[in-house]
Amino acid sequence: MKAFAVTDIGKKRQLNQDHLYASGEPVGKLPNIFLVADGMGGHRAGGYASSCAVETILEEAESCQEEDAARILTRAIRRANDVIARQAGSDERFSGMGTTVVAACVDGRELTAANVGDSRLYVIHAGSIEQVTEDHSLVQEMVRFGGINREEARVHPNKNIITRAVGLEQDLQVDCFRRTLRPGDRVLLCSDGLTDMLEDEQIRQIIDKSGDVRSAAQALVRAANDNGGRDNIAVIVIDPFI
Repeated sequence: MKAFAVTDIGKKRQLNQDHLYASGEPVGKLPNIFLVADGMGGHRAGGYASSCAVETILEEAESCQEEDAARILTRAIRRANDVIARQAGSDERFSGMGTTVVAACVDGRELTAANVGDSRLYVIHAGSIEQVTEDHSLVQEMVRFGGINREEARVHPNKNIITRAVGLEQDLQVDCFRRTLRPGDRVLLCSDGLTDMLEDEQIRQIIDKSGDVRSAAQALVRAANDNGGRDNIAVIVIDPFI
């Protein structure tokens, strides 16, 4: 397995509130773990929320005695929700902070993913791209109920309003997904700083044309910045079969 992770402040923001983690080594009973968190809040709060989420998820995954990857990731994300909410409630500087999270691990050919918010996980194969996770956002709800289509959702003025976030829920629901990977698949985790700047087909083309995970991740960040770089960008590209 090869993976490369990179985050970039973008062209418009003064702070980078995205945090990520990528390790091909075991963490507790997980064979590996990959995390992207995109914080929201005030001057300090968003960055604190995303970094706290990553740290807490790793700590909980390390100690968790569950055997199932989806249960481990779910428990760890819910623990992060509790820690962030408690800090927000005890310090007014952090009031209202939260973060998205997308997490994944790969065990042989089995991919397990979990998400809260609108950070995404994709599986890319030659000529195709699948968004595995589902955004927890206002416009995704509108798409789901037939109010708008995916193309309209992409340019909708409320596209960045999320409906679920780590740190803002009393009883956090974490969505989990499993996929069987095929040789040649690449896995992408990213924040909306990438997907707001690039369409899925552009992402696929860049990854398909890139020789390795490092060049793919760097090319994605470069393209997002070339298209405006309006937000922080976080990218992890994984090749499970190298």
